[in-house]
Amino acid sequence: MDVELQQIKYFLTLAQELHFWNTAEKMFITQSALSRQIKALEDELEVKLFERNKRNVKLTEAGIFLRNQWLPMLDEIDRIHRQAKKIHEGASGSIKIGYPGSVAYGFLPELIAGIARSLPELKVELVEPIDISFEQLLLNYQMDIAFRRDPAENPALQSVYLYSEHFSLIVPNNHPLTEQNFQGLQDVKDEKFILSALHQKTFYVTSLRQIFNDYDIEPNVYIESDFGAMILGLVAKGLGVSILPNSYCYSAQPGVRFINLPYKANLYVTWRKDDVSPVLRNVLKQVQHLAEKFRNC
Repeated sequence: MDVELQQIKYFLTLAQELHFWNTAEKMFITQSALSRQIKALEDELEVKLFERNKRNVKLTEAGIFLRNQWLPMLDEIDRIHRQAKKIHEGASGSIKIGYPGSVAYGFLPELIAGIARSLPELKVELVEPIDISFEQLLLNYQMDIAFRRDPAENPALQSVYLYSEHFSLIVPNNHPLTEQNFQGLQDVKDEKFILSALHQKTFYVTSLRQIFNDYDIEPNVYIESDFGAMILGLVAKGLGVSILPNSYCYSAQPGVRFINLPYKANLYVTWRKDDVSPVLRNVLKQVQHLAEKFRNC
């Protein structure tokens, strides 16, 4: 049996209109072509679908049964086709985004809000890796896109620069140092620091070592933590000072003060070069548009 979807659409429209001329006009075909399509459908099914005379068109019992069966099926097919088109256009589906903690308070929330507005059917999964590298997660398909502080080294990955931000010295609000009287990191060389473990090989830690080396300071690391929010809380309690990318100021508690340092951290977006996903393409457009705003801040 070779019943075509278009024939079913003709049948269902005629079953609703019960008028050949009205149906032909609605379906943008001639009345004679419509009659041939309905006759071909009846011949294929070996079922009479309509009783017709010069004045009236009426569904047979078999026609009523098929109308009731095919109508919801056609609605489901249309829904499936619409969903397939959304997936093809990158408006539906899912994407896994990896990020460093420092973009969790400024850039990333704005990006997710933008995605929610323009791609409301897209499911977003956020991943903040600690022990596993961004590159490994991307290459293993455990992430689709990653924000990172340095460009990818693996040739299978593509990185694009987004914007730069200052590193900041973070002190408690009651600390005597301010933006106005701060002269350099030597002002806090004898203070306790709250930092990530300086033996790590992350971009952040490498940058910290460079900053301390430039000032010829061996910091007294009193508390080690990889979590910026925790560090801010501990600084607010007066337990030490720290250095973090300035974007943590978006979530800063009232008890801390940010003092910009003459060092900057870059932000890159990275993805698999061979990934042709339309979802990825749409999200990258959002990322680069938002990055322009942050570059101009």
